[in-house]
Amino acid sequence: MTRALVVLLAALVLAAVAGAAPTETPGVSSSTILIGGTVPLSGPETAYSVVAYGAEAYFKYVNDHGGVFGRKIEYRYLDDAYDPAQTVQQTRRLVEQDKVFAMFNQVGTEQTLATRPYLNQHGVPQIFAGSGAETFAHDYRQYPWTLPYLPSFYAEGKVYGRYIGRTAPRARIAVLFEDSDFGKDLLAGLKAGLAGRATIVRAVSYAVTEATLGSELATLRASGADTLMVFALPKQTIQALVGADKLGWHPHPYIAAVSIDPFVMNVARSNTGGRATEGAISVTFLKDASNLRRWGKDPGVKLYYSILKRYAPSSDPKAVANIYGMAAAFTLVDALKHAGRNPTRASLLKSATSLNETNNPFLLPGMVAKTSPTDRFALEQVQLYRYTRGVWQVFGPLVAAKG
Repeated sequence: MTRALVVLLAALVLAAVAGAAPTETPGVSSSTILIGGTVPLSGPETAYSVVAYGAEAYFKYVNDHGGVFGRKIEYRYLDDAYDPAQTVQQTRRLVEQDKVFAMFNQVGTEQTLATRPYLNQHGVPQIFAGSGAETFAHDYRQYPWTLPYLPSFYAEGKVYGRYIGRTAPRARIAVLFEDSDFGKDLLAGLKAGLAGRATIVRAVSYAVTEATLGSELATLRASGADTLMVFALPKQTIQALVGADKLGWHPHPYIAAVSIDPFVMNVARSNTGGRATEGAISVTFLKDASNLRRWGKDPGVKLYYSILKRYAPSSDPKAVANIYGMAAAFTLVDALKHAGRNPTRASLLKSATSLNETNNPFLLPGMVAKTSPTDRFALEQVQLYRYTRGVWQVFGPLVAAKG
């Protein structure tokens, strides 16, 4: 081979290398960022599908205001029917076929846990999942790509326990809880918060596949309890409140934060003449867009209504899941901005685990969304909630909700 030919070949190789495209980040182009999600558009918990509508509306609003460093957010969510097996299938489709940049706010604890190993194995951010399971506080080293968005279920239960211990130390407590990490974490937190005050006289679990809760409620009624903790999803919460009333049992109810939607409470209230709902206690971290007497002039709630009116006009603005979805979307956009002008999955994870967000307009005043590499729960404050005459009202100060 002549020297001239060697030089020519070397020049061609260098030109080819120089002209080759750089390694691309899945889901990120010069004009878009593709975000994936799974929600129950069908199945037993379709009430939570609204989470996606609220988030999607906020992303459209952001896109119309310049996007994230000029890139528009494309949010592609698929129906998993609230079935973890389908969640896995749809997640694999979004990652392997659609090449999403990250998975965002997947709805449900069991659904998040079912897809966590796969997403972490492939280094795909599982960002701000719709769960507050305590496992996320302990397993972050094994699953570094996963972050929840809901406050810790264990911490929520602890808040109830402390409140009962302080205000009703002689209470006799019955607990209906879902047989899952969600229900078990709430029960464990309740016990820790009580710290020996009041008495849990009976705790009964149920499976989400059960059609009715008649036997569980009869067992709890027979315990003689005067307080009922309902650690359940919306459908079962309605069944529990209405079912207890039909048994002639009227304990003081506590409702898990995931089931405080006005629709849930209105159904239970109308079917029991208010007997099963009046004075119910829960917690919240969101502004209540259904209570315009309290929040109607708030800038964040006004923004929420204007966004829904333009981008999701058929969606119910009173649905808690709508403003929750919008709050989570705001935090994702915040994380994307801090991930840099040319985000990678690693830079998104870094920004998501170093949040210090003080300006989320949809969260309660004073709340901060804050994370660190060793503290994955963004929201660790809540405010107590009381249901009176058909309306939820916050009371007391923000309280710590750390597991």
